[in-house]
Order: sequence, then structure tokens, then C-alpha cells
Amino acid sequence: MQLVIPFAAPPPDAPAEALAGLALPHLRALLPALVPTERNEGDAYQLSPPHERVLAQAWGWEGGDGALPFAAQAAAADGLDPGDLAWGLLSPVHWQVGREHLTMGDPEALGLDAAESRAFLDALRPLFESEGWLCAWGAPTRWYLAHESLDGLPTASLARVVGRNPDLWLPDAPQARSLRRLVSEVQMLLYTHPLNTAREARGALPLNSVWLSGCGARQPEARAPLRVLDALRAPALQGDLAGWRAAWGALDGGVLAEARAAGGCTLTLCGERHAQTFAPRPRSWLRTLRARLGAVDPIDWLKAL
Repeated sequence: MQLVIPFAAPPPDAPAEALAGLALPHLRALLPALVPTERNEGDAYQLSPPHERVLAQAWGWEGGDGALPFAAQAAAADGLDPGDLAWGLLSPVHWQVGREHLTMGDPEALGLDAAESRAFLDALRPLFESEGWLCAWGAPTRWYLAHESLDGLPTASLARVVGRNPDLWLPDAPQARSLRRLVSEVQMLLYTHPLNTAREARGALPLNSVWLSGCGARQPEARAPLRVLDALRAPALQGDLAGWRAAWGALDGGVLAEARAAGGCTLTLCGERHAQTFAPRPRSWLRTLRARLGAVDPIDWLKAL
């Protein structure tokens, strides 16, 4: 079993004591049976976060920072045929306008159902299709665009931008110029759209922008036996520290307890900057004893991500 845990480190703006008292007994007991192996190092300003880099590497994908084709993969999972087109994930979002900067919210915070989501995409569709873009609906928070300009276009992952100022993460490659113009037109159309008027009347956040990510043509995936545990994603992106700690506790008492009972696993912990992989330690009573005596606190590993 190969487990990948994204958002294993506290949210970026979490207080210094975010990890204080976090009890992860099964992770603590599991780590001595594992040995740290590969470390995927980066920084918080890369377009692709550590867990996306780890997955792309495991699947044998090619592509630079921010140019990994997660959109085409997601489109196929949503029942669409990506073919050989270059796809991008178009996420409906709410941009909160503050006095000094913008903040982009998590698409899930909009609470879109299928009918309302389709209606919004249908309202935007003519803007894109009139200029040769292909639009497709996959799920309430997953829309897709296909266009030749998306081939190799570096874009920031949603995981990088949610809770932050989107202006700082907008794509600036030459082939993104028409896209940026279209996004501006989308924002103007949504500003006074009846669908948003109805949402605001019932106290819901308006859908006032979109975010494009994961661009490129679909690439084959090597058969890596990966299991991605996404329970920490939502509370991390929403800045919900209590929820993040609770989700960690549930992971520890669930999947990690099962892995410990099964005798171990390959485990990759992914944070804001780095990812650290741990592989099963060779079975030797002497090595195991030394490992237990010199075991590193799992909290120290999380701090180093």
C-alpha cells in the first residue's frame, strides 16, 4: 500500500502552536517501521504544490512547474473524452474584494448544485465558444476548457491560490493573453447576472470569477498503486485549523491505524513546500531496535514540510 497525504503540514497562516498537542499515536508508532527515502523539495511559490509533483512523478508524467495535465485526467474521470486536445480545469469561484487586495475562495464554498452550475456555465459558454474554445461540464465545481493555447501553459494549482490573492498567481505566459481577456469578460458578465442576483437574495456568495489550472493534453499514467488521502484538503484551504487537526486525528485512527496493523506501508507526507516519502524498513531486529531508540517525532517531520 502506498499512501499520499496532501496538506499534511498546517495551513500557511496557522499560528506557531498549530501542531501543539496534536496526538497522532498510530503515525508515531508507524514511522519507526519505515525509513525516510525520497524527498521532493520545493518552495511555497511554485505553481505545482508538492502532492501534485509527487503524483505526476509516480505516474511518469512530463511537464514543468504548473504544466501537469490534471485537468485532462479529471475530465476523463468525469466521463468526458479528452482525446488529444489540451484541456484546462475551469473552476467557478468567489473573489472577495477587500480594501487592499483580493482573496479567492474555495469553489466548494459556493455550494453549487448541478442545475445551477450548468446554468452558470451555459451563460459563460458563448464567450469562449465564439473564439474557438471548447467548453464542457464535468461536475458542479469542475468545468473544462479545451484550446490549443492550453498546451504547456503553466498555471497555478487551486491549492496554491485558494485563500490568497489571485492577482499574484495569474498566468503571464504569452499564450495566456487571450485567456486573461476572456476571464475579464466573464467577470463583467457575472457582475450583474440574474443568477448571482438570485444567489445574493438568498444570502449565498456570488460566483464572480473563474480559475484555470491543470492545463495540457492527457498523458498515460503508470500503474502506481497510490491511494491519495484528501481529508485534510478542505480544512487546510479554508484555514480551519480545528477542522484540520480533527481530520488528522481521523486519518491517524483510521487508515494509518490499518497500515500499522498490516505491518507498514509506503507513506508520503506533503506540505506547503516539500514532500517526504517513507518506505518499509528492512526487517532486522537490530535495525528495528535502533530505529525505535532514535525515532523522530512525527510532529518534527510535519514541521519540516
